[in-house]
Amino acid sequence: MNRATLTLLALLLICSLSLVAAQQRARKLFIAQERAHIEERRLNQDFLRLEYEQRNLSKSARIRDAARNQLRMSAISPERTLYLKEAK
Repeated sequence: MNRATLTLLALLLICSLSLVAAQQRARKLFIAQERAHIEERRLNQDFLRLEYEQRNLSKSARIRDAARNQLRMSAISPERTLYLKEAK
């Protein structure tokens, strides 16, 4: 084998190893991207759930405030409760 053949063989070996390394990096990046998409979907679902809970809580708080302020209602207490007995 002459010197040119050995040089070309070495270059071919280096190129093939760099191709394998690039493919491995691409696979790792793809896996990381898929994990990030899964995490994004999970966080989006959590956000929507929390937004729904916030809407529900704000509705009940608004109703409670309207009952206290506009209708002058107050929370029940045992000392204000009147118990009636059924006549037999």
